[in-house]
Amino acid sequence: MLLPDIPLQPLERGQLNVMRVGTTITTALVTIGAGVTSWGIGHAVPWLPIWAAPLVVALLGLWSIAWAPRRWARWGWAWTGKELHVASGWLTRSHTIVPASRVQHIDVTQGPLERMFGVSTLVLHTAGTASSEVDLPGISRETAEEIRDAIREHLSSDPW
Repeated sequence: MLLPDIPLQPLERGQLNVMRVGTTITTALVTIGAGVTSWGIGHAVPWLPIWAAPLVVALLGLWSIAWAPRRWARWGWAWTGKELHVASGWLTRSHTIVPASRVQHIDVTQGPLERMFGVSTLVLHTAGTASSEVDLPGISRETAEEIRDAIREHLSSDPW
């Protein structure tokens, strides 16, 4: 069965900033940890340069920050009125379709970075196993609440 071509909407620009700042914070913390570890090991192993591990971590972090726009651009979503489509990924492309009738629980979440940049995450919980939770990050809180309310309305008007 072929899926109809449904045009996907991009994530809000604020999500790109969330990805950049989140990666920067993670890189800084891991670089500090690598530096402390290298410093401790460097005293025991004199031939090991103390700066090698933090430098590698910092370079990988900078690379990840530079690639944030590409990761952000690979996300897309669509709400058709009956199902939510969420697509993401570059190497492994994922397109998840959640029928509104399968949703058991809905969350709208916002962490501190998301609040700072005006985005939120819509989390749909469905019946199932490992993939029973579908996250849609990087949409405005208003949009997330509209989709949540539409799904709730769909469930209350047609529970089965």
